[in-house]
Amino acid sequence: MLSRRCNLRCDYCYVPRTDSQVLSEADAERAIERAADSTRQGGRLEVAFFGGEPLLHAGKILSLADFARRQTARRGLSLAMHLTTNGTVAEGDAWTVLAGRDFDIAVSFDGQPEVHDRHRRTRDGGPSSGLVLTTLKRLIDIGRGFTVIVVVRPDTVADLASGVEFLLELGVTSIHPALDIWAAWDEPDLAALDAAVTGCAELWRPVAGRAGISWLDRMAARVAGLDGGPCARCGFGAGAVAVAPSGGLYPCERIIGHDADDQPHRLTGHVRIGEDFLGYPPQPSRDCAACRDCTIADLCDTTCRCSNFVRTGDAARPDALLCRLNRACHREIMRLLAPTERNTP
Repeated sequence: MLSRRCNLRCDYCYVPRTDSQVLSEADAERAIERAADSTRQGGRLEVAFFGGEPLLHAGKILSLADFARRQTARRGLSLAMHLTTNGTVAEGDAWTVLAGRDFDIAVSFDGQPEVHDRHRRTRDGGPSSGLVLTTLKRLIDIGRGFTVIVVVRPDTVADLASGVEFLLELGVTSIHPALDIWAAWDEPDLAALDAAVTGCAELWRPVAGRAGISWLDRMAARVAGLDGGPCARCGFGAGAVAVAPSGGLYPCERIIGHDADDQPHRLTGHVRIGEDFLGYPPQPSRDCAACRDCTIADLCDTTCRCSNFVRTGDAARPDALLCRLNRACHREIMRLLAPTERNTP
């Protein structure tokens, strides 16, 4: 996390604005060095830039990207770099980052403009959708691949399918709906989530292969036996380490929150202390009686320790929200894959 600074004031953001500290270039370089030293010979180092709004520090990102290339080349590693942005900063060095081909870019945009502007406002309370749409269209015009992250909340879940349709018509080919796991979801909200997944599935079926909706893409891959298994990022400290602007270490960027020594999930040490990031044991894997008896347990991705921790306080235990999403996605994939009279011999 480069800093908590941001030019927007999204009312659902989990990053507190109480700290203006910026990760120093020296600490950021040390983090990259330690991460490279933690990567097996011939492996791939993944470096992700978060905020706040990371493109407020676009010049530093370009410098750190060059540093990461040198470090991985020297060690014989491949390199993947990721950046998540609100899409409102897109000039000068920021555009160099966005338009370049070295980063996997994710842009936050909550579907339709009026839904986006419900929560994602500028510092002075104005709408931000126009700025983000301009950036999305510029990226599409130059053929730059990117993902759009659509935050899904109880008050916007009913608008999800129409928002996905808007983005597909715009020319977006990779859409990642992301549940607001900090929000309170009641039974009517969960029913609306069921309906939203059905709506997304109807949009996914005709574009599958040309465009993707992550919830359904991942479930389809698991059903087909093509899923690659849990990612290193979900190691929650073992396989992935997040560095706070202070240099403190955390198992996930979403856990940084209020950066303090007594934060219960802060990892021991500091980015300047140590040679690598190895030695942090993973949290226990999913351990839930209901999951053990579930018929889709092997296809379910309620294994994200961070999401589980936020929802239940236990990194090994998912809750009804995550379970409901997976059941809905499985139901829709099985429905779409079921043989029909037309294709049944």
